[in-house]
Amino acid sequence: MSSSNLKHLERIKENIDKSDALTEEEKSDSMKRIEEWYREDLAWGTFIEKLSELSPTIKGLLAELGLL
Repeated sequence: MSSSNLKHLERIKENIDKSDALTEEEKSDSMKRIEEWYREDLAWGTFIEKLSELSPTIKGLLAELGLL
């Protein structure tokens, strides 16, 4: 995950935590979802990295698709 995306997620988490409009249950559920998205993003990045290591051709294709 890029550092700018990580900063955005941290800012979102902080604002959720400070919110008076959300119940504690809503805050907890929101935090769980954000953490799940973060883990999924890390897993996707690892998958693309490993896939690009298979061959220069695959790496070129992934770059063309904007995934690298």
